[in-house]
Formats: sequence, C-alpha cells, structure tokens
Amino acid sequence: MTSWRTKLLPPLLAIVFAVLLSAIALIISGADPLNAYGTMIGQMFKGSTAVDTVNLATVYYLSGLAVAVGFQMNLFNIGVEGQYRFAAVVAAIAGGAMKLPPVIHVLAILVVAVAAGMAYAAVPAILKVTRGVSEVISTIMLNAIVAGIIAFLINADQFGVQTGNNIGTRVIEPSGRIPGIPLGSGTLFGFVFIAAIIGGAYWFMLNRTRFGFELKASGESTTAAAAGGVSAKKMTLIAMLLSGGVAGLVAMPELLGRDFSYGITATQMYGFTGIAVALLGRNHPGGIALGALLWAFLDTSAVSLEQINVSKEIATIMQGIIVLSVVVAYEVVRRADLRSQQHRVGRALGTNGRKGASIAEGGAV
Repeated sequence: MTSWRTKLLPPLLAIVFAVLLSAIALIISGADPLNAYGTMIGQMFKGSTAVDTVNLATVYYLSGLAVAVGFQMNLFNIGVEGQYRFAAVVAAIAGGAMKLPPVIHVLAILVVAVAAGMAYAAVPAILKVTRGVSEVISTIMLNAIVAGIIAFLINADQFGVQTGNNIGTRVIEPSGRIPGIPLGSGTLFGFVFIAAIIGGAYWFMLNRTRFGFELKASGESTTAAAAGGVSAKKMTLIAMLLSGGVAGLVAMPELLGRDFSYGITATQMYGFTGIAVALLGRNHPGGIALGALLWAFLDTSAVSLEQINVSKEIATIMQGIIVLSVVVAYEVVRRADLRSQQHRVGRALGTNGRKGASIAEGGAV
C-alpha cells in the first residue's frame, strides 16, 4: 500500500531542492534570489499572466495525460510531440473546410483530431507488437518526419493560405470555435473544462474499470498478466492508440480557443514538456494538473526576471532540476518507505513469535 509520504514528499522535495539550487545559481551570477522569486510571484498578479498560466497549463495537462497513458503500460511514448502536431494540422484543415452547426462542428474537429493522433501513434504501436521495435526509436523518427508532413500540407499548392508573411490553414469558422471566459484582461480557454473531464475519465478508467486494472497489471509484469489471460500485445496496442488519441487533443485549446488556424510557425515542444509533467505528477491526474500549473507558472513568469536584469533562463534551470530531482526523490522516499514497512513487519513477527513461545512454554508446564 502506498503511503502519503510516497505520494507527497517526492515532488515537494524536488521543488525545494530546485529552489535551493537555483538560488545558488542566482547568487553566483550576482543576483538576489529573494528578489528574483518575489518578482516571478508578483508577475502572476499583473495583467493576464494568471489566465495565461492556466491556459498554458491546460495544454501541458493534456500532453502529460497522453504520456501518462503510455507510462501505465510501461511504454515511453516520446512521440506525443509528433502525434499532436500531426493531429493539429489535420484537424485544422478539416475544420476549415467544414461548414456545420456550432456544436456539431466542434465535435467533428475533435473527432478528427483524436483519430489523427491515434493514426500517427498506430505506426509505432504496430511496429512494437509485430516486430518488437522500440517505441522510443520509432516515435523519435516520426517526430522528425511530422515536420515534413506539415510543411507539405501547409503549402499554397495544397491546403495553405497565405496571410501577410505567414502561411497556415484556412481559418475555422466561428461555429467550430470553443468560446472562452473573459477574466480581467485575459480570456480563459473554454477547453479547460473539457481537459478536466478528460482527466476525470482517465482516473475512472484506471481505477474503476477492468481495462484499467489489466493495463496497470500488464505494465507491472507482462508475464503475470499473461498468466491471468491478459494479452500484453493487445494492451500495448490499445495503450499506444489511447495515448495518441489524447495527444491529438493537445493543440485543440489554442486552435479552437485562440488561433483558429494552424501555421508553420505554430508553437512546438508541448509533447516533450508533457513527459516532464507526467513524471512530476507521477501519472496521477491530480498530480499532473499540479505539475502542469507549476510548469506553466515558470514559463509565463520567467519574462519578468528581465526587469531586474536576471536572465529568464533561470526558470529553465529550475524546470530541469525539478525533473531530475523528482525522479531521484521518488526512489529515495520509496526505499525509505519500504524499509519502514519491513521494520514494522519484523517487529510484528517478533512480537507474535514471543507470544507463541510463551504459550508453548505454558503448555509444556
């Protein structure tokens, strides 16, 4: 049974360790750590930074969930980056070409995005179960290939539309957009609520369904799962497809809530950030949400450091330290918790042994 220490202490220790090491880096560079951290926190209450943080965290959250689905099956789906970009361009092209009623239009775009993400994830999944090809190698190669696919599709001779100096897909009609919520000087993505529903569905699937149990069992031990009648290859295929399907939604908050078109210069690297967020959240939907918020806070508040002549890259240093620290912290706390349990069991067995000896002695007398 996992104790509260195993769940809460590792991320807390990792964050504290990252703050301390970053403070040392700031001191070496001649900056005041307290002033730097205070500036970053203060930035959250200026303009639309808080709303921008939640919006960015929504994207990171979906990416983290996509990675976490693969982690449950002990699969390292590093291809979330390629899967979400492929799904984004396909969904943007389809969405711009459609003319449907409001709700149906949005649903159609989301279905296309999920299907495209699953299709791109199907390639490494099939290679994995049929030829034993490592998903890490195949997905890395597909991440590189997707850049060429996007460049081909977003071309004036294909589906690209030139707008000034930029080229992108046709703009999605208002019927295919998800309205935001005005908050102060910013607008909160309406997709925030859809992301929360997806997180809840992920938790329910893992903890309240037979499939979730079989998924986790296969991830722990394919041999033991096979003994129980669970096909490891089948679970690998399904897990990769589900991961790709969720990855297909990563770009939807921005596409349907802000940009309404996908261009060559669209933001990248969300997939790789999702790996760090999933590790930080320990594959739990609640933990992933907190990790996404922390990561988004560091990204959006980092620009404020330039106001006090401190390099904004200090936030990147903190993110890197957090990822490295959380992996080490989880292992340290897990081993400490395991030793504690062993001591308790040893004491219990010793107590029972002494009681049994006393009873035996009494019977002999």
